[in-house]
Amino acid sequence: MLDQRTASDLTIEDMRAAHERIKPYIHRTPVLTSSFLNDLTGAQLFFKCENFQKAGAFKVRGASNAVFGLSEEMARKGVATHSSGNHALSLSYAAGRRGIPCNVVMPRTAPQAKKDAVRGYGGIITECEPSTSSREEVFARVEAETGAEFVHPYNDLRVIAGQATCSAELLEQTDGLDAVIAPIGGGGMVSGTCLTLSNLAPHVEIYAAEPEQADDAYRSFKAGHIIADDAPDTVADGLKVPLKENTWHFVSHHVTDILTASEQEIIDAMKLTWKRMKIVIEASCAVPLATILKNPEVFAGKRVGVIITGGNVDLDTLPWIK
Repeated sequence: MLDQRTASDLTIEDMRAAHERIKPYIHRTPVLTSSFLNDLTGAQLFFKCENFQKAGAFKVRGASNAVFGLSEEMARKGVATHSSGNHALSLSYAAGRRGIPCNVVMPRTAPQAKKDAVRGYGGIITECEPSTSSREEVFARVEAETGAEFVHPYNDLRVIAGQATCSAELLEQTDGLDAVIAPIGGGGMVSGTCLTLSNLAPHVEIYAAEPEQADDAYRSFKAGHIIADDAPDTVADGLKVPLKENTWHFVSHHVTDILTASEQEIIDAMKLTWKRMKIVIEASCAVPLATILKNPEVFAGKRVGVIITGGNVDLDTLPWIK
C-alpha cells in the first residue's frame, strides 16, 4: 500500500494515478498572468490559481486521492485528521463525496470561515489549543475513539501524490518555466512539486516561501535537519506547522532555496494581488509573491510559476483592517 512506503519510494506514476483518481472531484484551475506584476518584479509570473479549486484550496487534491484510494473496508469507519483549516475542509469535502464520516481536530483560533466550511461539508470538529503538541494530543484521543483512517495534512504519501498533480497541470498550461515557487508550512505542496518537477522538468528550480515569524523550514534547510517550532505566530495561518520526515525528504533533496518574508511584506503582497489581479487569496498564498518582490535578483528575467494555494479568508478579519 502507498501509505506504508517511504518518501523515496514515491514515483511519477503515483502522481499520474492520483490525477486519474481525483479528476471527477477537482477543478483544473486556471493560470493567470499580470503585466503589472511582471513589470514590478522583472520576471514573467504565471499564477496557478488553486484559490479557484474545489473547497477553495489545493489540499482537495491530496485529500481526494487519499479518500478515494481507500478500500471499502477501510472507508467504513471514515477518515480523521488535524488541520488549521484547508486540509480539514478539503478532507471533509472528499469524505462527503464518498459518503463517509470525517472527524477533524482544529485549533480554536482557526479562522471562523474555515470552521464553517468544514461543518458545511459535513465534517465533525473537535477543537484544540493552537500548538502542535495540543493538536497531536487531542487528535490521538479522537483517532482512538473513532477508529477512523488518519489522513495526515502533508506527511502522507497519498496526499503528496495528490498535491503533485497541481504542478503537472502547471507544466501543461505554460510554455516552459525556469522556476516554480510555492508556500511552505508542513511541505505537502512543495513535496508534490518536487516529485513532479524532478521527474518531468528537472531543469526547473524549486523555491519555497515562508513567513519570517514561522521560519522553521528555512532554518531546517540551512541546518540540514528538521527544526520544529511548536506554536509560531503569523498572519499566514496555513503555514504554522513543521516539516515531517516525508516532506523533509523532498525539501532536502530537491528544493533550490527557501526564502522568507516579514508579516508586513506578506500583507502588502496579499493586498497587491487583490488589487491588481482582482482575485481573493489567503495570506499564506501571498508569501511567494512577497519573497519575489523582496528578492528580485533571484527571479529577474525568468519564467516563474507561482502556486496560489487557496482563497479561504475570513472577510471580517482581513489583516489590513485595524
